[in-house]
Amino acid sequence: MKLEYFIAKRLFNSKEHKSSISAPIIKIAIAAVAIGIVMMIVSIATGIGLQQKIRQKVAAFNGHIIISSYTGNQSDVSTDPISMNQKFYPTFKSVKGIKHVQAVASKAGMIRTETAFEGIVYKGVGKDYDWSNIKEYLTEGRIPNLKGNLNTEVVISQFLANRLDLKLGDSFNTFFMKEDANKMPKSRRFKIVGVFNSGFQEFDSSFILGDIRHIQMINRWKANEIGSFEVFVDDFSMIKERTNEVYNEIPSTLNAQPITEKFYYIFEWLELFDFNIIVILVIMIIVATINMIVALLVLILERTQMIGILKSMGTTNWSIRKIFLYNAFYLILRGLFWGNLIGIGLLVLQKQFEIIKLNPESYYVTVAPVDINLFFILLLNLGTIAVCLFVLLVPSYIITKISPAKTIRFE
Repeated sequence: MKLEYFIAKRLFNSKEHKSSISAPIIKIAIAAVAIGIVMMIVSIATGIGLQQKIRQKVAAFNGHIIISSYTGNQSDVSTDPISMNQKFYPTFKSVKGIKHVQAVASKAGMIRTETAFEGIVYKGVGKDYDWSNIKEYLTEGRIPNLKGNLNTEVVISQFLANRLDLKLGDSFNTFFMKEDANKMPKSRRFKIVGVFNSGFQEFDSSFILGDIRHIQMINRWKANEIGSFEVFVDDFSMIKERTNEVYNEIPSTLNAQPITEKFYYIFEWLELFDFNIIVILVIMIIVATINMIVALLVLILERTQMIGILKSMGTTNWSIRKIFLYNAFYLILRGLFWGNLIGIGLLVLQKQFEIIKLNPESYYVTVAPVDINLFFILLLNLGTIAVCLFVLLVPSYIITKISPAKTIRFE
């Protein structure tokens, strides 16, 4: 066992040390480190969790990349049809990282009941539609059966069902306007077989999902004509690169747009979380470091006579500094232990019991999501230790200025 570590361990475990004047200061330093790591773990887990959840919800209803005609690229409503007979459909083989491609079409309409009416966007989907993205948000019923003949089954949001006083199994009339406003709108009667609640107000307040063949019939499109293609990628972080690759592979009459551009206001808002997380990390590390500096200085002042004796026996300044850095390292580890225990415990409770609720109109989710990433937590702990010890090298330099002759007489 190294001499420095042996002396540091004896100092920290001694009864005299625990009852000394530095004891409350040490406890405050440990508490500061613990509180700091709790705040950092919670801020990172909730910030990343919220970003991932919102990205997932936007992609669930729109895909990661939208391929459509140039005229209908900015609208939720399909205007000009495009052919399904494309080289990239149903499998985008020319671009790596493409998980799925599905054909969809949308049309604006109005639901009319005996007591209320509501404007909606009917999203028509086909047999190729990946319902796994929506099933997570399904609260009642099932998904529509689109494998057989044309039927009237639809999935509606809980938000629209409440506003229209509808429930699972009810039928309702929907009116779709024609291009010629002077003509009577076309009517369709749909039956609710499923109810979803994504917590994303922008989609819940507008969309119902059903058979794409209804839109094809209303718009007088051919069976192979649709509104757009939704493309899903394997890695969201590569969405811009994949969009450029997709754009280069599709016909010149079509455009490829990532959801980060179509819903730019959502993703710009999400980027603010990265800045907020960095600010919290910096503040917490500064607070923890200042408390550790104070604790280290008090420990040095308390052991001034011991420092003088060690120097008179030939111990180098660096060896003595290492004794106190070992003490500081032990304090940091204690703070990290309790901080990780409390921080991860809070995250587990939130993930299991969804204690903290959020306003979906402001945060696009009903529950504060958390992402418990052990790798990030490990990096956070190692980073905290490295920064604190590096900063503590400066106050430990005071040991080199202590004179053995004066310190032995110091009281």
